[in-house]
Amino acid sequence: MADGGDRGPGAAAAGAAGGRASVQPQERAMWCDERFNFQATFLQCLAKHVPNIYSAEMDPLLEKQEEMVQAAILYPLECYLFGEDPDIFLEKLQQSGTSQLCGKVFKGGETTYSCRDCAVDPTCVLCMDCFQNSIHKNHRYKMHSSTGGGFCDCGDTEAWKAGPLCTKHEPGASGSAKENSECQLNEEIMEHSRRVFPSVIKYIVDMLIWEEEKELPPELTIREKVDSYYCVLFNDEHHSYDHVIYSLQRALGCELGEAQLHTTAIDKEGRRAVKAGQYTSCQEAKEEIKRHSENVSQRPLHVEVLHADVMAHQKFALRLGSWLNKLMSYSSDFRQVFCQICLKEEAGSENPCFISKLMLWDAKLHKGARKVLHELIFSSFFMEMEYKKLFAVEFVKYYKALQKEYISDDHDRVLSVTALSVQMFTVPTLARHLIEEQNVITTITETLLEVLPEYLDKNDKFNFQGYSQDKLNRVYAVIYDLRYVLVSKPPLWTDRLRERFLEGFVSFLRILTCMQGMEEIKRQIGQHIEVDPDWDAAIAIQMQLKNILLMFQEWCACDEELLLKAYRECHKAVMRCSTNGRSREKTVFHLCGHTLESRPYRVSADPVSIHLPLSRTLAGLHVRLSKTGTISRLHEFVSPEEFQVELLVEYPLRCLVLVAQVAAEMWRRNGLSLISQVFYYQDVKCREEMYDKDIIMLQIGASLMDPNQFLLLILQRYELADAFKKIKPTKDQDLIKQCNVLIEEMLQILIYVVGERYVPGVSNVTKEDVIMREIIHLLCIEPMAHSAITKSLPENENNETGLENVIDKVATFKKPGVSGHGVYELKDECLKEFNMFFYHYTKTQHSKAEHTQKKRRKQENRDEAMPPPPPPDFSPAFSNVVRILNCDVMMHILRTVLQRAVELETHLWTEAMIQMVLHLLSLGLLEEKQQLQKSPEEEVTFDFYHKATRMGSSALNAVNVLMLLEKLKRVPQLEAQKDTVNWILQMFDTVKRLREKSSLTTVAATSGSEVTKGDESTQDKEKAERKRKAEAARLHRQKIMAQMSALQRNFIETHKLLYENTLEAQGKEDTMMEEESMSSAIDYSRIALGPKRGPSVAEKEVLTCILCQEEQEVKLESAAMVLSACVQKSTALTQNRSRILELSGDMLDPLFMHPDLPCGTHTGSCGHVMHAACWQKYFEAMQLNFRQRLHVEQIFDLENGEYLCPLCKSLCNTVIPIVPLQAQKINSEDAEAVAQILSLARWLEIIIVRISGYSVKNAKGEKQNLPAFANKGMGTSALEFHSILSFGVQSSAKYSSSIKEMLILFATTIYRVGLKVAPNEADYRIPMMTWSTCAFTIQCIENLLETEGKPLFGSLQNRQHSGLKALVQFAAAQRTTSPQVLIQKHLVRLLGVLLPNFKGEDTPSLLEVDMFHILVGVVLSFPSLYWEDAVDLQPSSISSAYNHLYLFHLTTLAHITQIVVSSATGRESPTARSSDNSEEAQSAQSFCREICQYTSGCFSQDIPGWLVWDCVKKGIMPYLRCAALFFHYLLGVSPPEELLQVSEEGQFKALCSYLSLPTNLFLLFQEYWDTVNPLLQRWCADPVVLSCLKGKSIAIRYPRKRNSLIELPEDYSCLLNQASQFRCPRSSDDEQKHPVLCLFCGAMLCSQNTCCQELVNGEELGACTSHALQCGAGVCMFLKIRECKVVLIEGKTRGCLYPAPYLDEYGETDPGLKRGNPLHLCRERYRKLHLLWQQHCIIEEIARSQETNQIFFGFNWQLL
Repeated sequence: MADGGDRGPGAAAAGAAGGRASVQPQERAMWCDERFNFQATFLQCLAKHVPNIYSAEMDPLLEKQEEMVQAAILYPLECYLFGEDPDIFLEKLQQSGTSQLCGKVFKGGETTYSCRDCAVDPTCVLCMDCFQNSIHKNHRYKMHSSTGGGFCDCGDTEAWKAGPLCTKHEPGASGSAKENSECQLNEEIMEHSRRVFPSVIKYIVDMLIWEEEKELPPELTIREKVDSYYCVLFNDEHHSYDHVIYSLQRALGCELGEAQLHTTAIDKEGRRAVKAGQYTSCQEAKEEIKRHSENVSQRPLHVEVLHADVMAHQKFALRLGSWLNKLMSYSSDFRQVFCQICLKEEAGSENPCFISKLMLWDAKLHKGARKVLHELIFSSFFMEMEYKKLFAVEFVKYYKALQKEYISDDHDRVLSVTALSVQMFTVPTLARHLIEEQNVITTITETLLEVLPEYLDKNDKFNFQGYSQDKLNRVYAVIYDLRYVLVSKPPLWTDRLRERFLEGFVSFLRILTCMQGMEEIKRQIGQHIEVDPDWDAAIAIQMQLKNILLMFQEWCACDEELLLKAYRECHKAVMRCSTNGRSREKTVFHLCGHTLESRPYRVSADPVSIHLPLSRTLAGLHVRLSKTGTISRLHEFVSPEEFQVELLVEYPLRCLVLVAQVAAEMWRRNGLSLISQVFYYQDVKCREEMYDKDIIMLQIGASLMDPNQFLLLILQRYELADAFKKIKPTKDQDLIKQCNVLIEEMLQILIYVVGERYVPGVSNVTKEDVIMREIIHLLCIEPMAHSAITKSLPENENNETGLENVIDKVATFKKPGVSGHGVYELKDECLKEFNMFFYHYTKTQHSKAEHTQKKRRKQENRDEAMPPPPPPDFSPAFSNVVRILNCDVMMHILRTVLQRAVELETHLWTEAMIQMVLHLLSLGLLEEKQQLQKSPEEEVTFDFYHKATRMGSSALNAVNVLMLLEKLKRVPQLEAQKDTVNWILQMFDTVKRLREKSSLTTVAATSGSEVTKGDESTQDKEKAERKRKAEAARLHRQKIMAQMSALQRNFIETHKLLYENTLEAQGKEDTMMEEESMSSAIDYSRIALGPKRGPSVAEKEVLTCILCQEEQEVKLESAAMVLSACVQKSTALTQNRSRILELSGDMLDPLFMHPDLPCGTHTGSCGHVMHAACWQKYFEAMQLNFRQRLHVEQIFDLENGEYLCPLCKSLCNTVIPIVPLQAQKINSEDAEAVAQILSLARWLEIIIVRISGYSVKNAKGEKQNLPAFANKGMGTSALEFHSILSFGVQSSAKYSSSIKEMLILFATTIYRVGLKVAPNEADYRIPMMTWSTCAFTIQCIENLLETEGKPLFGSLQNRQHSGLKALVQFAAAQRTTSPQVLIQKHLVRLLGVLLPNFKGEDTPSLLEVDMFHILVGVVLSFPSLYWEDAVDLQPSSISSAYNHLYLFHLTTLAHITQIVVSSATGRESPTARSSDNSEEAQSAQSFCREICQYTSGCFSQDIPGWLVWDCVKKGIMPYLRCAALFFHYLLGVSPPEELLQVSEEGQFKALCSYLSLPTNLFLLFQEYWDTVNPLLQRWCADPVVLSCLKGKSIAIRYPRKRNSLIELPEDYSCLLNQASQFRCPRSSDDEQKHPVLCLFCGAMLCSQNTCCQELVNGEELGACTSHALQCGAGVCMFLKIRECKVVLIEGKTRGCLYPAPYLDEYGETDPGLKRGNPLHLCRERYRKLHLLWQQHCIIEEIARSQETNQIFFGFNWQLL
């Protein structure tokens, strides 16, 4: 429906005129009279007019309704409001300036832009126009598709750090400088608006929330109530389109089309009257619809019966809403008056204000009403900052009610008023105001608790078993609101803000308390779990809360006082959760003289939970205390007695033990749900607030507990107490394996606790350092793409990873090629940072990284030791963590593991365990070394060296770590660890020297750390040893190679005979070649036409069948062998895509091809050979298989002969029989003798006589008009019917029956596909289609070679070469399977173009045919003239040599004439050039004179000769190249060397020589002048030629322009801009479309939309599919602009997606614009798409894609 203020001057005038006609003067006066009650008058007017205007609701005439509304109501209303003509007034208002805020509301699918440099948060976006005119265009921006309902933030200073205004909205732009002076409306208008708006708003609100179905409010009821009702159907999200259509058809008995119309309208508007009539009939329809809809869905459709007047007023209320909406955009004063009235509460009433009423009713409104309401809010409240604030207060006041309504509603979020929260909560000042004044954080968290009570169990913990996904998705919206409020931290804290934020935080802790320990699980023993529990809801909520948890911690960290209070509250909450289940007695555990008292708990037997958000939040706050130094005041808030660190560590430790036990396969019987939870626990999406925080909590424990006690606790929880006592484990292999895995997992956690310090607060590192380390470790695995790195890094609250700031410091970027993507490679200097036990590695990544780094070190000839890089120092709060390295229990653990390895108790240790122990030793030594280097020796209490060198016990056989390491070097299974052990021993030495204070200056760095020079000798020895081994390996290789060559020689000796034969043959060939090259300057063997034709190179062809693997020589009499092939229609060579293609070929005559080549038939092959019989068996087997599996959708259409090549899986639809080349030699003496007699003139006479003779025969004596041409020169040697045979004949080739069968099969396929008709082996057009596909395929290949800049011969791919060879030989052989009379008829029609004697009524003009198609046709059909009744003859070598020569010369002469005539039309004036008097130019000049004479002066004589020659030479090149390819594959004569390379001049000469042409082509005319002159006269006198020369029609110019895909803009945002301006030509609504761009012709189409579907041959086709039939003969290539994907389609049922040629700066495509980086055109990839089209490989690509991604079968390509 048109908007009120949106009407053009014409419509406005019409409306105004109507108004004057229909509104009586006294009525208008009544509006204006102050004494009258405006509201009553207004309602009276509505009561009178509205029911009449909206009376025909079932079939409304929208334009008429709008006209009546304007005339009867809106025009008088505007006159009253403005006090003058509305159009003049609004025009003035519009010119007076625009608002500083843009305020554009986004529709679904529209492109939005955000600036990563300047946006305050990711929700700040710009519309296309503002972005294009802003400074952000040159920044790091992101593009995304809007889901709808958003709002452009241009002009909002709080949304942007810089550049808040685009040039359009800047003060001073487009006349807005006058804004302040003008925008004040005069007081009279303001007074009127204060009278008009309340009545209008009250009417809108009353009608929208009106609940009575039959009655109207009394003030609107003025006429008799009529029994006129509507049955109204409402939209919901439960019933599909098909359900609604089915229900309507069954209930109302309507047609499918009508039901579809109703359903589309309901989906778009939210409701629709589906039946009109009396109350009873509408009530019956309602019941029927409900009953039928319940049959197909769980709930019935929502149907109401409304009185016609109620319906009319509700409809008009929305019309008034859009009128107000338009009015708001004109003036700030109108907006303010509107907002004041909407917010005004009735005095003494508890009723909410107007706007709150509407918000609270939002969930009950239908779609159309919601849209109007939301647009009204956007255009009024959100455009005035002061009122936006007041609206936000109202919104928060009713927040809980609104969210509960939304959660129980079924409409999408974008249609709910709750979706407006993002517009308010993300404004920093507004968010802070709402926290302070409205306590918004508490409101949101309480709402969350109130909407989730059904998921609380008896312990008040969440349990999401049997949850509803839809409901949870709606709950996430509330979580998002919390995120929006916290998105920007406050720069200043007031006491009130602190107090309210803390209240909100405590309220949020209540949610976390319900999550702490939720969904506990217990290990299954004996029996496997029956049903996997629902685990994903809990993890999904954890993901949603991840950023909110981080934001709360960041907010707390902004203020010291707040941080300590928040810590206290969080600690209390953790303690409350941890006190449960503490009734058990404590047990005592002794080891190494240390004792631990703890409550008995076993992860493997007791309940355990992976969800501990409270503990993890506390860990986060603790780190921030440490970072800010506030930790020194912690004792003031939490006393040491209350702290109870053992309890804090307990739950995270249990969680880590659970992960270890899952790795040890102890929880196998608990099913997949637990494995999935553990995966996410450590995955990048969750780990920051799960796994990482658990490690930090252990570090907190290690820093505050006694180190021995801490380790004993860990041993006990890992259930490894016995494993490290002297008790011998069992012989049970499973238990031993379990125990070993648990030891490995525990050692790994110890490494992490001591070594993982890259957390701001744990050590003195920055966020950049952390990200750099993450990237280094990712790139140590392998080089990675930018997107892959981004996915592997955690995102912050602004969806940023911080990657770009640091990536260039650690990595270099490698650009991509034509496929694939760019990758980052790690810089060499960063390799030293590699830590094999990096805590974010998965097991696979760990082993991959280790393998990569070892391989790299090997290549660099370095040792394989990979010690940890020196870690940063712990911050003071965590400095005690290192004590666990040198405590007694740790030493005991290390010694025990090493001792087991040395004593070779194989089942009690693993290599991984040893690696970890060595790593821990390295960490201890590095720590001590760093401490010794920083402080004097006496101050360093960390004595790892002494502890490690002390004996394990006082027993006689006691050993220390050092001795164990020495023994370890001799363990053969640990050869790989030898380098690491050596490194550690050197480190022991270094630390010892540092301890002894011996010459500190002699310390030198080796292999990434420091050893003394005294130790270099050991390294030298090792290097020498390595060198010796490498030398030995080299000698061994040499020896093996020598043995192999000896064996080879032996084999040759034994099979000498065989080798001699081959060598001899080779030698002979070589000598022959030499003789030939010496013979003469012109290489006769390289001429294809005429008496000097060279010999055919016919080699023996032995091919292997890919199906049965048997070899067979290709012979005429053998069983047929075939090539798999694909025949398809193609428009790849035409420039004129608008030419309507004949979709069905029943009446089509394909003999003549238009010179524009509008649509040809292309035959391509993948080059794979099969026996015809094998192929038939294969095809039959596929058909059988298909019949048995009817429910499986096939990629190919077996009905149409399609199949996949058995070897390469290319899509094929036929086979080409391989016909051997008939080698022919010409006797030069005979040739010279014939040359004396057979001139062109005589040859023409003989043909004419022969053809005339056939005509006489066929006409059975009817009198024939012989052409006059034949009577010349007949006196001397009377020519007769058989003269043609006198120059040499031979018997026709005899093909085996199987080859003949295949010839017919292939020819029929070409006919069927090329003409889109049913197969018919006897159809007269089969030979024509054969010649046509042969000519067209050659033209395509020539075009491709030229485009790619490749030489004409020698550069074809093997598949193209074998396909073309088979195709040309097939085309020559096909003639034998058709009646010769038919072939002769076709020949005569073809010759009619060249020889006017044969011209018939349907013979086209010289300018209307493609000469190469004529050439192929006449050459291949000419042997039919040798056919005699009794014998089957064909021309001999000499005859065919002359036939080919003269036919080629004739067509060439005709083509030259074509070029000259067409070049004279529409040519620009020639550029000045010095007169060129070359021989060619002079010949051209004289030729032009002749043409000028024959065309009676129509042809301009003053075109310079050199220009004509230039045109001819350039224009004829494609034709000559095609002819050379054709004759080469037809006759097998080798081409000249020059055609095997690319050179412009050499190529022309070589082509002329190969094709027996003079290089000055005009000499041909001179040579045959007497014969050609009459032909030339007739050609030039043709009416088409004359009309073309007079400029009345346009001829095709030569050389034809080569096709390419359309030009695309460099920057993708330009394309998006084009798409945003696209309006569907067939649709009037403003719904967002899916614009797609045809890459063949540049047409923009409206895809996947019912408005643009077309009926083609009774089938509904989408816009793309029907366009493809016209533009690409069914095959086409489109770019989906909004999704940045290329779509390839073929026919109506197949298609696939293909990467777009646009890449971001990291060399990656971005399908769906998910990453949103700026995209730029990649020329190489676009060229690849171009080649895909020109090589006719689109169908092949689709088939391949569909085979690999069978998911696309669900897509209906027909409606694209």
